[in-house]
Amino acid sequence: MGGDKLPRGGCGLAAKLGRRRGGSGLVLRWGRGLSVRQVRISSVAKKNKKNQDLPEGMSRRQAKLAARAAERAKLQRDARPYADFAMESDLVALQEFVPSARVKVEVEGIDFPVSLVTVLPGAVAAMRRAAEDGGEGFVALQTQRPGDNPNRDLAYALNWMKTAQPGAALEVGVADGNEPELTDLLDPKADAEIVVEQDFNWWLTEEHQDNPQVAATLQRANDSVLPSEKVRGEFKGAAWWIDPGERAHIRWVRPEDENELLNALARVHAAGELHLGEGSKFAGVFRTHGVMVPVWDLDNSWEPQTWQKGLEALDKKIAEALANDSGRFSPEEQKAKQTIVSREVTIR
Repeated sequence: MGGDKLPRGGCGLAAKLGRRRGGSGLVLRWGRGLSVRQVRISSVAKKNKKNQDLPEGMSRRQAKLAARAAERAKLQRDARPYADFAMESDLVALQEFVPSARVKVEVEGIDFPVSLVTVLPGAVAAMRRAAEDGGEGFVALQTQRPGDNPNRDLAYALNWMKTAQPGAALEVGVADGNEPELTDLLDPKADAEIVVEQDFNWWLTEEHQDNPQVAATLQRANDSVLPSEKVRGEFKGAAWWIDPGERAHIRWVRPEDENELLNALARVHAAGELHLGEGSKFAGVFRTHGVMVPVWDLDNSWEPQTWQKGLEALDKKIAEALANDSGRFSPEEQKAKQTIVSREVTIR
């Protein structure tokens, strides 16, 4: 073996794989006909190139740790996904329990009409009508395969809508980490002008509803819709009336901190005032998307808007209890809190 050339394999085949420790402690693999000097230079060049790919001021180990932390962040749940939005309470309601409703929204980067809706045919994440049907876009809040962060899923679907062709549909809209922030797509200060529906006829134009097969499928979907209505009034949050049968319910999505609201409800309950008036009974609470939702059973023979005054009166009592929270409970208030907690359900 003359000079610093490596030995070649017999009959001119690929060179043997040799090993030699370089100055950096790396194990070098020799290629055919390369000198030790050439291999060392090549190794240093590759190392320098890899270092150039690192974030400025980071070692390779620090970069790996940062990348892993970023991956974990993608999987973490946002404690309160719609906290930045004025219509937070309504977004939670549309996502969790309202059967059929829609709200038109202005989306950054989209110049055709787009609506957020409760659910779409087949529980797909989004769809755009054909050009001959107007090309309107619909993005659903209730989907067949939701991710852990509904705000990110919504941003993903809205971002997809930017390039969606007429007639296209997005079956699964789970965020992949490449979606923009939802606040970059929707105005956080915008109020929700919600159109509440008692069927799903808005899914299709009248021309498509004339098809007998389509009409039969649509009728089956319509048969599943429970009567619902948003109760209007001067109170915080969003109160929704829904009638599943024997008794109606009001689910009141409140914007306060969950634990602070729990304490306030306990004080009002201890005073015997946690009701909406005659014909109502406090049923319990559930937690979802970082907010608390008190629920009342109601006489379903009363019209939904009948409960407006009761909601407004109770809203004032809750506000007083929040303002006077000393952190200490009387025995009656402590018992009332335990009663509420025993009726609590968490939906995440």
